[in-house]
Formats: sequence, structure tokens, C-alpha cells
Amino acid sequence: MPTPTTPAFQDFLRRLPKAELHLHIEGSLEPEQLFALARRNGVPLAHASVEALRAAYAFTDLQSFLDIYYAGASVLRTEQDFEELAMAYFARAAADGIVRAELFFDPQTHTARGVPMGAVIEGLSRACRRARALHGISADLILCFLRHLSEAEALQTLDDALPWREHFIGVGLDSSERGHPPEKFARVFARAGELGLHRVAHAGEEGPPAYIESALDVLRAERIDHGVRCTESPALVQRLAATGTPLTVCPLSNVKLCVFPDLASHNLPALLSAGLKVNLNSDDPAYFGGYLLENWRACFDALPLGVTDAVTLARNSLEASFAPVDERAAWLAQLEREAATAP
Repeated sequence: MPTPTTPAFQDFLRRLPKAELHLHIEGSLEPEQLFALARRNGVPLAHASVEALRAAYAFTDLQSFLDIYYAGASVLRTEQDFEELAMAYFARAAADGIVRAELFFDPQTHTARGVPMGAVIEGLSRACRRARALHGISADLILCFLRHLSEAEALQTLDDALPWREHFIGVGLDSSERGHPPEKFARVFARAGELGLHRVAHAGEEGPPAYIESALDVLRAERIDHGVRCTESPALVQRLAATGTPLTVCPLSNVKLCVFPDLASHNLPALLSAGLKVNLNSDDPAYFGGYLLENWRACFDALPLGVTDAVTLARNSLEASFAPVDERAAWLAQLEREAATAP
């Protein structure tokens, strides 16, 4: 049975130090901020009001979401816009008990509209620095390639971003999964590895377990973003458990995009029982109805999870982060102190 989410237990979940490792910063653009930026930048919108835009968030699959997501991102034009976007996220992250955030960003979404690469990266990077000063949050950026575009375009994007190499720690692969297997991007991920960048990839959300295997074998991904369809392959589950490969699972996103019919049907308990290094994330919270703590609370409301699972999920997130070893050690020590206060 699910753990009763008493106020004391909900506060316990909030206090646990957590890392968010699967967060698309463009997906944290709330409708109110979107309309404010549209007015400031003179960008016309397809929806007449905040309410009308929210009403359009009735997605049937990943692509139906992406269509609205890319349209929303069109209001982001300046370095200030990107900084403000990220700072709004960090304020929510601090309230949710997040001590580490690794933000995905999609430069191709913006450079295709004429937004300079530097405006995107410098605005987000400044926000990461301010997050530490204002909220005590350790934060870094992961540059993602849009998989519905060509590998040649991804290679060009990586080259274009290199003048700002010190501002991002890794590369990722996102956007439409169906029909775009990881091996399509073998060369650009090899190049990223040569540059000393971390590598992560979306796989096994709408795509089959074979996409997870390709992300590991071809792209040398250190983490799998989503990965929930791994349970369709017992051999893959055994491999993921044996290697300790992290899965950045996004429960509310999975339900919103119809990967699971409802949260009670989610395979999170099975993933934990199999010994997989699962952690919880919010993906695109402005569109999917919940930031990180809301994902946590919703899971513990709907699924047979308890205190031990909560501590495991938090520990998994911290250990799977790309933060410096000394920072991770401090957070893990903090986690053990909070675990001792479990209601």
C-alpha cells in the first residue's frame, strides 16, 4: 500500500537533499512568464490567454507536447530572458530541497531563430552562479542535441558552442525518440567524449529497449534519461543493475505523455525492486503539472513506497550527479542525518 502522505511525511520528503538530473530548462517556462516575455519581446502567440494555453496541455504523446513546447520557446530571445527563466526554476528548486541541478538546454531550438549561442549559454550560466550564491544550489549545464535533426547539425552545434566550453559539463540527446535511434549520433557523441564532456541520452521512453542498449554501447552514455521501457528486456534490466547505470525517471511526465495510463500503473516500484539506480525528476514541469517535490509526493501517494525507498531515491540522485566528489560526500552525509529523522 502507498505510504500515507501525512504532513510530517511530506515535510520529510521535502527535507531530503536531492539532485535533479533530468530537467529541460525551456520546459520550466510557466505560462505567466511566457506571456510576460512575449510582451517584452513583441512575440505573437497562438493562444489568447494563460488559461487558453494551459487548456492546450492535453498531450496524447511526445510529439503533441513538442509542438507546443517549441512554440513556447519562441519567446526566449535575450541573455536576460534565459537568466530569468533559470532563476525562476532555481527558486522552486530551493523550496523542493534540491541541492544539485543539472539543467538540459536545447541551443538548436534558439539558434534556428537567430538567437546567438552566447546569449543562451551566458544567460543560463549566470543563473547557475547566482543559484549557488542565493540558494546554495550547485548547478551545471548539459547541452542537448535535437534528435529529429541531423547529426551534421548536431556536430555544428557542438562546434559553435565550444567558445563557451567552460560553461557546460556534458551533452545529451532529446526531442522525438521514435525513428531516431541513438546510433544516429555516434560521431558527435564520440567527439564530445574526446572533449572530456559527460554523455547522457534519452532512451526507452517511447523508443524500445534496444534504444537504451544503443545509447550505452554506441554513445557511451553514463546515464539513461527515462529508460522505463527497460523492463521489457530482463537481460537489459540485469545489465543496468550490474553496472549501476542511473535512470533519470520522470513520473508525472510519463503519465502526461501517456507512457503509463496513470501513476498507480508506473513501474517505479519494479525498477527499485530490481536494484536499478533510479532517481526522480520533473522533465518539463511547466507542461507536465509538477516540479520535483510534486513528483515525489505524487509517487508516494499512488505507489507502494516507504521511507527506505525515499532515502534510496535521494541517494541515487546524489550519487548519479556529475558534481565534484567532495560535494556529493557532503550531501550524502546530510542525507543520512535527515534519514534519521524519518517520521
